[in-house]
Amino acid sequence: MKLENEKLTHPFEPVVFEDSKLLILGTFPSIKSFENEFYYSHPRNQFWEILSIVFKDKKPETIEEKIKFLKKHKIALWDAVCECKRKKGNSRDDNLEILKPCDIESLLKRYPNIKKVAVTSRTAEKVIKKYLTNSQFSILNSLLYLPSPSPLNARMKIKEKAETWKKLLELT
Repeated sequence: MKLENEKLTHPFEPVVFEDSKLLILGTFPSIKSFENEFYYSHPRNQFWEILSIVFKDKKPETIEEKIKFLKKHKIALWDAVCECKRKKGNSRDDNLEILKPCDIESLLKRYPNIKKVAVTSRTAEKVIKKYLTNSQFSILNSLLYLPSPSPLNARMKIKEKAETWKKLLELT
């Protein structure tokens, strides 16, 4: 699969349930996530490990386990960008040329139980603030920024990231 300088469309539907209370948004799936056909699939990405620490639950390994984990903890998962081009052949956010954001407002209308929206990257945060400036959802005005689970974010150890996520999500 060629992923460089080619228009890419988000390959996954959002993972969301009727009782989801939290929506976590990344930027756009990594190359490894494209290959493995699910969110946060790079083996060094800490997303699933952080969530397992935060919720004191077993780290999910398979796609089915990940979906069950999200349902159990009332988490919806999606991304801020639905169409883009990768300027280089890697997954870094600064290599993305954003063409179209995802329709987060429609998702929030369909799932009114979602009371918190969090992002796992500054790029996702910028996309939301740029494209949803006239949003009727005050929830988007109080976006939570969760320290990136990317292995590139080495400033914080995984336990620090998990503790920060827990505090921001008011799970302490």
